[in-house]
Amino acid sequence: MNNTLAPWLLPDGYGRPALAALLREGSLVTEAGRFAVRRGASIRVRRSTPYAARAAARAAEPVLLIPGFLAGDWTLKAMAAELRGRGFRTYRSHILANIGCTMTSALALEARIEQIAERRDSRVQLVGHSLGGMISRGLAVRRPDLVSGIVTMGSPMRAPAAHHAVLTRGVRVLNRLSDAGLTALMSTDCVAGECAHLSFSESQEPLRPEVQMTNIYSRRDGIVDWRACTDPQGEAVEVRASHIGMAVDPRVIDEVTSALLRQSDSVAASLSVVETA
Repeated sequence: MNNTLAPWLLPDGYGRPALAALLREGSLVTEAGRFAVRRGASIRVRRSTPYAARAAARAAEPVLLIPGFLAGDWTLKAMAAELRGRGFRTYRSHILANIGCTMTSALALEARIEQIAERRDSRVQLVGHSLGGMISRGLAVRRPDLVSGIVTMGSPMRAPAAHHAVLTRGVRVLNRLSDAGLTALMSTDCVAGECAHLSFSESQEPLRPEVQMTNIYSRRDGIVDWRACTDPQGEAVEVRASHIGMAVDPRVIDEVTSALLRQSDSVAASLSVVETA
């Protein structure tokens, strides 16, 4: 393993996808096309529906979408649009490019969640893609008072370094730029020092019973080891998609929708039990 990353980020039993695995990411073209077809059909149906009947039933809890490594809110724009069409209030993370210190990003996102929770007088559900899912899990551990549930997509929580070597090279570039003075970027400490250890440790802590979790993974993932993407505390849901394509594939969006509704219903049921006790 390259020493850019701390060795404990790749526990025994997990590995890096082979070079050839990256070729599977080429299915992104098909997945994006599938989304375009679905989206076009949805728009046509909406336009043919009387205005008064267009509104979908509003979901109770707001949803914050968190992008993956090297990505920004724009990568989850398609998913956000679909979720809004299904009645969810979605919010951007305000991340232009997820290339900074994970702990710093988590603190900014915590403040963002506080803002949304106060505005909607409700806990928030988090949907995180790849690194965004790992950050989401840490936030759920830290703030169960604000987070009611999380949905991760291709997030190697059990072994953050179980990813393709091409990502390691990207991390190395960011480390060098940080060392050169661009302190807003991911530093060596963020991937091999105390910062990395704190972030990883937090993401491994058990979730409170009132926080729901769904882990979406794909054996076709060409970027991360899919085995690292399921958590013993979460409900594992397998999809057939590339790593990048999870953000746009309508079949994955359907699973995200189902998970958010299921988790919201579970929270509502729990509250009902408490109120009647």
